[in-house]
Amino acid sequence: MWSPANNLEQERLDKLNSLRARQIEPYPNRVGRTHTTVEALHAFEAAESQAASEPAPGAVTVAVTVAGRIVRQNLKGKVYFAHIEDGAGRLQLFARIDNVGEAAYEMIRQDLDLGDFVQASGTMMRTRAGEVSVLVEELAVLAKALSPLPVIKEHVTGDGTVERYGAFSDVEERYRQRYADLAVNPETRAVFRDRARAVSALRRFLDDEGFLEVETPILQPIYGGAAARPFITHHNQLHQDLYLRISFELYLKRLLVGMYDAVYEIGRDFRNEGVSFKHNPEFTQLEFYQAYADYHSMMDLTERMIAYVAEQVTGGTTITFQGQTIELAPPWQRITLRDAIRDRTGIDYAGYPDAASLAGAMRAAGMGADPAMTWGRLIDTLLGDAVEPTLIQPAFILDYPRDISPFAKSVPGDPTHVERFEMFVGGMEMGNAFTELNDPLDQEARFVEMGRLYSADDEETTPVDEDYLRAMRYGMPPCGGCGVGVDRLVMLVTDKSTIREVLLFPHLRERGERS
Repeated sequence: MWSPANNLEQERLDKLNSLRARQIEPYPNRVGRTHTTVEALHAFEAAESQAASEPAPGAVTVAVTVAGRIVRQNLKGKVYFAHIEDGAGRLQLFARIDNVGEAAYEMIRQDLDLGDFVQASGTMMRTRAGEVSVLVEELAVLAKALSPLPVIKEHVTGDGTVERYGAFSDVEERYRQRYADLAVNPETRAVFRDRARAVSALRRFLDDEGFLEVETPILQPIYGGAAARPFITHHNQLHQDLYLRISFELYLKRLLVGMYDAVYEIGRDFRNEGVSFKHNPEFTQLEFYQAYADYHSMMDLTERMIAYVAEQVTGGTTITFQGQTIELAPPWQRITLRDAIRDRTGIDYAGYPDAASLAGAMRAAGMGADPAMTWGRLIDTLLGDAVEPTLIQPAFILDYPRDISPFAKSVPGDPTHVERFEMFVGGMEMGNAFTELNDPLDQEARFVEMGRLYSADDEETTPVDEDYLRAMRYGMPPCGGCGVGVDRLVMLVTDKSTIREVLLFPHLRERGERS
């Protein structure tokens, strides 16, 4: 049984008991709301406008019942002012003892707190100060808040800007108590509305391009489609270990075998890896695959899609991200991985055809190089350390080493590279795409090759998926595919520096553990 942790909670519990002693149920089953706060405002303003146009303007009467959380209140003698908020906006309540009666006013005076949810019925009016309000005739409690929300204070600067401060001095506590963060911070609520707009825009764009939205298994008997360590679980009845998916790729490409020309999925992936400003063990991914396309087609489509999302969320294709002005309108820069690394490090990795020689060149240039890494992973390290942070304006980096890209077709005439690109914006990798490998014999050889190059506990390990190979042997059309990190895209269009700001409930260490 819950017990109050401090005097404030004890006071609120006493008020709860006081309400019940008054025969008032503080958590009633029914609500009688007729208008949201914004609907009530608009209804009154429309009635005012209509009345003003009449030859002989009369009194404006708009009856409403509104509901919301008390976010500000002030009791002055026999007059009570409060602001309530709902999901639509904010509205002032104006209650006088003469209107609500002595018993109700006593309940208001003694038992209401900031954070309580209430329902107010009455008529709309303007106060002497000109604020549209509800002249309350009846006030009911909908939910008594037993714990006070974190305090937000507002300060109006000389230029009229309202600064909000005071709540959650420990930023991480905002993530642990996201419900309270949302309750007191309109800015946080706005981020997640923008997130919803971004996801809707992705769907709308792909639907209009003729893609079919599908759903594929989250629990998979074999994980694949990406280089990542999976989470493992167990199905008791089937006596079978299963994996939370790390990618949708291999299932979506099976659907191309089944004669869908273009498919996509937006959903959760799970990777048992570290956390950072751009990594969370559970994250949202968009993957889409299109028959008769290649990685050039994917570049064209992706840059249009990202620009469309930016327009839908921010109103244009020019955004500000962490102090940088970024233009997302096509066309984006396209540069080979080899050229990008050579331009920024002076190392032309083509001149070092094996891991040992490339590692030596990296060490000679003052860079770290793990001698156990393959040639391709050393190149990927150069990309991540030296190139990625510099790619502020949108860019496609293309043609990647074969040994870190097992599902992409080789570059014609170059057995060491494949037709793959990653896209970068704001110094972050935002997505990954291939001209998809559709030769089942080559794909089987790639599985074997990856098994030879990487140990069983290496995150680059790609287990052999016999069912996927069987699907390919039925014939897979030539195709292109792309995966986009939705959380990072939301970070970009909402100008947030960490993925935790765009996840409602990010994964965190236990309290007391060091980050």
